[in-house]
Amino acid sequence: MTNLPPLKILLAAPRGFCAGVDRAVQMVERALEKYGAPVYVRHEIVHNRRVVDGLAAKGAVFVKELHEIPEGTKQPVIFSAHGVAKSVPENATNLNLFVLDATCPLVSKVHREAERHHANGRRIILVGHAGHPEVIGTMGQLPAGAVTLIETREDAERLQIENTDQLAYVTQTTLSVDDTAEVVATLQQRFPNITGPYKEDICYATTNRQGAVKMIAKKCDAMVVLGAPNSSNSNRLVEVALAYGSPRARLVQNANELDIEFLSGAQTLGLTAGASAPEELVQEVIAAIGKHYTVTVEEVRLTDEDVTFKLPRALTQTEAA
Repeated sequence: MTNLPPLKILLAAPRGFCAGVDRAVQMVERALEKYGAPVYVRHEIVHNRRVVDGLAAKGAVFVKELHEIPEGTKQPVIFSAHGVAKSVPENATNLNLFVLDATCPLVSKVHREAERHHANGRRIILVGHAGHPEVIGTMGQLPAGAVTLIETREDAERLQIENTDQLAYVTQTTLSVDDTAEVVATLQQRFPNITGPYKEDICYATTNRQGAVKMIAKKCDAMVVLGAPNSSNSNRLVEVALAYGSPRARLVQNANELDIEFLSGAQTLGLTAGASAPEELVQEVIAAIGKHYTVTVEEVRLTDEDVTFKLPRALTQTEAA
């Protein structure tokens, strides 16, 4: 087609899969190769429908709880990248299941921090989103009542703690960098002796993807974020885009969800993807837009990422002869 209106796409980088997501997906694929189907996965391995459906087509069976898995199975059972409460692997042991834990190492870091603080007699404040699997998993590392969940700066302002000398905080790994900084600053102002993490809990991938969006948002007439509705880091990218100058921003799961009318009047579109969204979704959106606009694409890169996480030995070691 000719005479299509021009549209410049600023493609944020880094975007898409992070090391933790890549490792989790590889674990399911490698388990299917090594042990054959079915491989059972508790909850979505990552928050992306394309990824989950693709793995299901290869033989992965997704379950909500362990009791849904056939009794006596010797097939692998994989825990999602978001992490699980301690009761879940304990239950798996009781059921004699063969478990592979795909919890992101950066989430596991938060778990270990919480355990260390608890062992040192500190009450723990967790900054995170209620009901998110990562928050459930982190709170589930410790006895009930040991962790207090807050979500906002207002929560931090209202928080009532008896022993303020024995406090520590940890955070969910996929939060807004700016919002979390405000919450932490409020906690530190109210509780000067509060202990924080040795190294920031918000993961490198969340920070980088938000930073890349901040670089382009003011230059964009609209922003599209590829990601799932239940993906925390993807939803935060929409919020960051709006906060940093994009007049409108929208989360879509795939090209079929993109309403071309949303782009009406735009000369420059920002495009990025959450840490669970594969690059193919980004390219499909660009192709879909190309049916209605003459598209030029400019990638704007904040930084290069070279983080990788090793697969467990059960999936890498070869069988003895």
